[in-house]
Amino acid sequence: MLKELTAFPNRKQVYAWTLYDGANSAFATTVMAAVLPTFYSSVAAGNLAPNLASSYWGYSNTIAMIFIALSAPVLGAIADFRSSKLRFLKIFLVLGIFFTAALYLIQKGDWLAASAFYIVARIGFAGTNIFYDSLLPHVAPKDRIDQVSLLGYAVGYLGGGLLLALNLWFIMKPEMWGMADSAQAARVSFVSVAVWWGLFSIPLFRYVPEPPGSPSTNQHRNALVESFRRLSNTLRNMRRFRELFRFLLAFWLYNDGIGTIIVMAVIFGAEIGIGQSDLIGAILLVQFLGMPFSILFIKIAQKLSARNAIILGLAGYCLVSIGGFFLQNALHFWIMAVVVSMIQGGTQGLSRSVYGSMVPKQKSAEFFGFYDVSQKFSGILGPTIFGLVGQLMGNSRWGILALILFFISGILLLLKIDVSRGIAQAEARA
Repeated sequence: MLKELTAFPNRKQVYAWTLYDGANSAFATTVMAAVLPTFYSSVAAGNLAPNLASSYWGYSNTIAMIFIALSAPVLGAIADFRSSKLRFLKIFLVLGIFFTAALYLIQKGDWLAASAFYIVARIGFAGTNIFYDSLLPHVAPKDRIDQVSLLGYAVGYLGGGLLLALNLWFIMKPEMWGMADSAQAARVSFVSVAVWWGLFSIPLFRYVPEPPGSPSTNQHRNALVESFRRLSNTLRNMRRFRELFRFLLAFWLYNDGIGTIIVMAVIFGAEIGIGQSDLIGAILLVQFLGMPFSILFIKIAQKLSARNAIILGLAGYCLVSIGGFFLQNALHFWIMAVVVSMIQGGTQGLSRSVYGSMVPKQKSAEFFGFYDVSQKFSGILGPTIFGLVGQLMGNSRWGILALILFFISGILLLLKIDVSRGIAQAEARA
């Protein structure tokens, strides 16, 4: 299995590309999921009512997601036109790293500064992902795109998990590391993310070349004007990429459910009385188990097809939604974490590769801009429905059960998609 995974004709490029997944996953685990949310609530917004702290944290996420969702397709089109995917990636990388490190400066009551730094850092994180993902069709051999994408997710789980484990050690034993308290340890963890993110990004820029841009009838046209012209043409001609468009709709639906579970799991667990050590420990478990199960999905995709492997993962998420409704204690939460670790990386990794296989190569950044829009808006609608249903029913259990609608809708749309036809449509217009 390992020999098969490493038998790539352009190994340096593939390894450098996958290593970046391990670099930026440190931000997703430590900053977005585990450490900053609790630090924001207890320190940055410690002088506010708990409900206000939660609301302001939610608003911070929404502002960042809306900004990148609206700008992603335009940025992608410009990057394709100017052959500047790596240049844009570097700009957003510097932005993300700088403002992640700046979180070290946050003290008690600095919720406004914490929100501002986090918003810009998350914009940097999301912006890099547009151009990083758009490199996949150029880096991966045509017949190995599923393996490369899933390998990236596996490395991401490992990288994010290793640094999160170290940061949790800082927070739980600050005196061992010469720190005054857990709050200082949390601030140090933000700096560690910035260093980790920057260090493991270096191979990407060293070994992955800038892909050629898409041709234009007027190479001297203003880049912004040209980007809007291309977006307009893409939207008008989307019917020519019918299978790709169907997949994008399916992804938008089911990723809404996946994203909501990722974002709301800790809050939901805390609501029913599960302790912080169990909550963060379960997140860490997902990171480490996610790596081997992501690799396992390579074999599943080879036997069932990538589309059917995604459907299998979504069926697993239906079980997670049902299990969440009946969740009672920490043991149940750990069991759900194991189930999520079995399906999360495989489902998301194959989604990226299936989409990438149906994208015209010379417009990869533009099309992955649309892909990123789906990811960002899925961070808005899902949590809103989760919260609304939970509020109306008086219990968040109903909110997590409602997510099953996203997964079932995604499955029904996926069943109508012909991936081979979608690949042929992309190649015909390459």
